Amino acid sequence: MHSSHVVRSGNIRLHARMTQPADGSARQRPAVVLVHGYPDDSSVWHGVRDTLARDRRVLTFDVRGAGLSDAPADTSGYRIPQFVDDLAAVADALLPGERFHLVGHDWGSIHSWESVTTDRLRGRIASYTSISGPCLDHVGHWMRTQLDAGTWTAKRAVWQQRLQSWYVGYFHLPLVPEWSWRLWVARAWPWWLHKTEGIRIEAQRPTLVRDACNGVRMYRANFRDRLARPRARAPHAPVQLIVPTRDRYVSPAVTRAVEAWVSHYWRHEVDAGHWLPLRRPDWVADRIRRFADYVESGHEPAELRQARVAGTLATT
Repeated sequence: MHSSHVVRSGNIRLHARMTQPADGSARQRPAVVLVHGYPDDSSVWHGVRDTLARDRRVLTFDVRGAGLSDAPADTSGYRIPQFVDDLAAVADALLPGERFHLVGHDWGSIHSWESVTTDRLRGRIASYTSISGPCLDHVGHWMRTQLDAGTWTAKRAVWQQRLQSWYVGYFHLPLVPEWSWRLWVARAWPWWLHKTEGIRIEAQRPTLVRDACNGVRMYRANFRDRLARPRARAPHAPVQLIVPTRDRYVSPAVTRAVEAWVSHYWRHEVDAGHWLPLRRPDWVADRIRRFADYVESGHEPAELRQARVAGTLATT
């Protein structure tokens, strides 16, 4: 059962959708909020959402600049803290006063790191599952630590991630990325997903070019500042990482940047590419559900216990 909503965050209208079991049986359990990345809209979560919604409420929304949501007028409207305000606005409107499990993919994960490491939603986020989107501040600190180590292995890890992130520099070029999307990239997108991810798209969504051109501004508004001047970012909720080992854009090594900021977390490495929510939605939904169940019950099943990884943050 689906219901559509329009939520206002400042002067931006966000399009959200709540999905829940038809019998309403999930109302007593914390909902799951799914945040999409670039150049997607919330439809990237449809398979995951439908599986989770068998026994939980699931909230999805198009982030600012994507899908049916409004787009800011300029690049300054795409700074990460504004996405935190958007998540808070959606949660306050549709899950008032409730705790919820947060899940992010790609840029949706980058935004969500800010939500789970700053005070705006402290106490509201019951757990956080990150897929293919590390915290930029963690990455900034990690890169400095790796380079300061001076070993070939450490330097190679940094340069591997820089090579995988070649498109970040490209997206900082004026006008070129936008015209590329308009002239040929959008037409080639289904072929690229099939070639690199094994995903077939039946029909291209009509907002892809708009979403991709708007989303380029997220890179321009955040990357240089966050990597050059990383902040302290310790999570205030349990963290689970889902790490596709064949991700063309985020190396498994850089996802370990979180370990300096947690005493422990849960890590699932999977032989898959970047668009795991599209490629294996049932598997992703199962990992989200198991983690949410554990956080709520305190019972840690053997499979999850085996995924627990020690961090280096000292505890008192």
